[in-house]
Amino acid sequence: MSEIKREVIDRGLVASIGETTIWRWLSSDAIRPWHHRSWIFPRDPDFAAKAGRVLDLYEGVWQGQTLATNDYVISSDEKTSIQARRRRHRIAPPAPGQPLRVEHEYIRKGAWAYLAAWDVRRAHIFGRCEHKTGIAPFGRLVRQVMSQEPYRSASRVFWVVDNGSSHRGQRCQERLARKWPNLIVVHTPIHASWLNQVEIYFSIVQRKALTPNHFNSLTALEDRLLDFQAHYQAVAKPFQWRFTRQDLQALMRKLDASRKAA
Repeated sequence: MSEIKREVIDRGLVASIGETTIWRWLSSDAIRPWHHRSWIFPRDPDFAAKAGRVLDLYEGVWQGQTLATNDYVISSDEKTSIQARRRRHRIAPPAPGQPLRVEHEYIRKGAWAYLAAWDVRRAHIFGRCEHKTGIAPFGRLVRQVMSQEPYRSASRVFWVVDNGSSHRGQRCQERLARKWPNLIVVHTPIHASWLNQVEIYFSIVQRKALTPNHFNSLTALEDRLLDFQAHYQAVAKPFQWRFTRQDLQALMRKLDASRKAA
């Protein structure tokens, strides 16, 4: 604050000023260049069409028709490189007026990829730990879901996935349809994982099961992930997804205006 005060006076804006006044100016300023957030500008040429299909599924619609009771929507992805970090010293438990204290230094004990599939309408979660991602590990997750009822005998099971190498493009659809004819792959637009509902579940896992990260082994980390999965399943409800096609249209108009202004 003292640096800002000196700069204001050096520029001749005021002869003198108190730090409280500067704080008041900064707090009331509509434009705050010191604040920022990261985002990826949509670059998929078919962004609106791909996003619209996903949003329709979340509202229970496919190609203009309401989904039947024996249609299901699965949102799936991988949470990669979840490290098992064994702290070099014991964690100090919390006490009155004292937060949990976690040793900064740690020893890496390996990492898991956590693959999960979220049934959007039934609020059911499936997951597994794999040493790496890829077509084969993703195929094992698909088999874990599709080999059991009600998905095995469902009319259609829509799988919403991103464009990662484990499930990219038309080849993914063809490969999975040979094994599961009722499975339909629906890709999100490129760089639009925020449209994939399973990411909400991953954020919950990160906050409630993986923070702070202190695991003596990969086995302990796997146990934590799968135990939390079972715990969450007992209380899970469908996510209240609020971003609709109308919001998408408003977003596209805003982006078009930004392009024209640029």
